Amino acid sequence: ILGAVCGAHYVRQVAPAYGIPVFVHSDHCAKKLLPWFDGMLEADEAFFATHGEPLFSSHMLDLSEEPDAENIEICAKYLKRMAPMKLILEMEIGITGGVEDGVDNSGVSKEKLYSTPEDVFAVYQGLQPISERFMIAAAFGNVHGVYKAGNVKLRPELLEEFQNYAAEKTGISKPYFFVFHGGSGSEKHEIATALG
Repeated sequence: ILGAVCGAHYVRQVAPAYGIPVFVHSDHCAKKLLPWFDGMLEADEAFFATHGEPLFSSHMLDLSEEPDAENIEICAKYLKRMAPMKLILEMEIGITGGVEDGVDNSGVSKEKLYSTPEDVFAVYQGLQPISERFMIAAAFGNVHGVYKAGNVKLRPELLEEFQNYAAEKTGISKPYFFVFHGGSGSEKHEIATALG
């Protein structure tokens, strides 16, 4: 916790010397690391009390190893705590292939690498009533690791399908903010399609 907090303070201190805006993000917090997440939120709350903004800009909860309902429930609990500080939550729904942070998904069945419109809409239903400040890392064949272009079977068109599904349900055009995980090995046209 201390290293992350010190790093955030350091970035905030040096950024003005370079004349650049910064975005301080913590990434991939699994369920077993929630006490670490709590510690960073405590630092955000303390910084917010003094400066009127959180120390970090955003945090990611990666609870993709948990059942979807539990994933969304835990994310909602934390988003309630984050919302008054206007902190952004990134969450992951579905499985990203490959190996990252000690989690090995290299052997999962291929269909598990793709979220469904219903999966993603359940996230929206669980989080949108709390705050609009959340991003979804939906699975569309993404794989962590280094791969040659063409060796990863991305289906970025799914992101548009997810947006269209939600638009039909909500009447809002493109209601989701997506995060693209595991882009190594992606063809240029696949990234362009994902950016839609």
